[in-house]
Amino acid sequence: MTEMKDARETSHFDALETRTQDAREADQLRTLNKLLGQSPLTDIAALATLPVLRKSDLSARQKAQPPFGGLHVDNVAHYFQSPGPIYEPGGVSHDWWRMGRFVHAVGIGKGDIVQNCFGYHLTPAGMIFENGARAVGAAVLPAGTGQTDLQVQAAVDIGTTAYAGTPDYLKVILEAADAAGQTLKITRAAVSGGALFPSLRDWYTDRGIRCLQAYATADLGNIAYESPAMEGMIIDEGVIVEIVRPGTGDPVRDGEVGEVVVTSLNPDYPLIRFATGDLSAMMPGASPCGRTNRRIKGWMGRADQTTKIKGMFVRPEQVAQLVARHDEITRARVVASRQDEKDVMTVQIETRAMNPALYEDSIVATLKMRAQIELIPPGGLPNDGKVIEDLRTFE
Repeated sequence: MTEMKDARETSHFDALETRTQDAREADQLRTLNKLLGQSPLTDIAALATLPVLRKSDLSARQKAQPPFGGLHVDNVAHYFQSPGPIYEPGGVSHDWWRMGRFVHAVGIGKGDIVQNCFGYHLTPAGMIFENGARAVGAAVLPAGTGQTDLQVQAAVDIGTTAYAGTPDYLKVILEAADAAGQTLKITRAAVSGGALFPSLRDWYTDRGIRCLQAYATADLGNIAYESPAMEGMIIDEGVIVEIVRPGTGDPVRDGEVGEVVVTSLNPDYPLIRFATGDLSAMMPGASPCGRTNRRIKGWMGRADQTTKIKGMFVRPEQVAQLVARHDEITRARVVASRQDEKDVMTVQIETRAMNPALYEDSIVATLKMRAQIELIPPGGLPNDGKVIEDLRTFE
């Protein structure tokens, strides 16, 4: 068993992981143009000219045309319902959700038994990770969530060697095993669906368990994942990831925090420029593990920052409209605060201009109310992806 794991840790899932970026983008462009079935894009950058599909748009389409909103769907083996409700198709062909690449990076493979503690009821997480485990030749205990005492008993009786589930539930199982005087054989953990805090990862490491995380969604499957190098998250080979300014579809510079927009190249269920609502940023260079695809920093918050100020909703797209009205504005941020028991809206504008009055009319036109105005030199706003910041407390 040890020799098998060592071999996997020094190998890659397939040759796609070590392509040059030029070769990768050429392959992706051919696949993308085939999926689009329209005037071909000239390069991957031209993807930014296509509209963004948001979850609210998908929900509206599904209500009008259930269950999948009239989008192209093929080879459906499972129908899933996520909160909203939003419906997602699922397939059972080899690595349909592209999770095998991540499971392999964790060090899981043939000979392993994965205790899969993701839910199997309505939502697709359980099947997503089971499909990934099958892709690397591992067996699966479809444990689902809860019933911790039975989870411990099954882990002991079956001899499960790996865990898949949320980051914190493995700790619950291990502590229950300790309390029962049982020792489990789990040495690998593939986690997602929540924050993996450094202290928790260290806790697992101290127990001899490698714990790596993936960034995946019910709509898209695997988007990015950690490797043993643990330097950022490597973008999956079956998707194209863009980082855009919240409220727009406009890509930001590498290193700048923005919203994650994903194009899935799954021919059974392609999603073009699907906005996740999550914030992240592109990292420079490639991972030391030898995988050559680009990397993101991981989950850095939510992009949907819609806030009600003075009884009116202010949305990221309105802030984007304000920026678009003035060539000299590089970025802007709306800050909501309280003063004398009243809402106060401050608009911080990155510009070389010196006169706040230049922007009064544009603020009223785009944000529908007057505001205090702060002019900030270009580059002065924090690189955190926020375009609306709410400083109010409601306790």
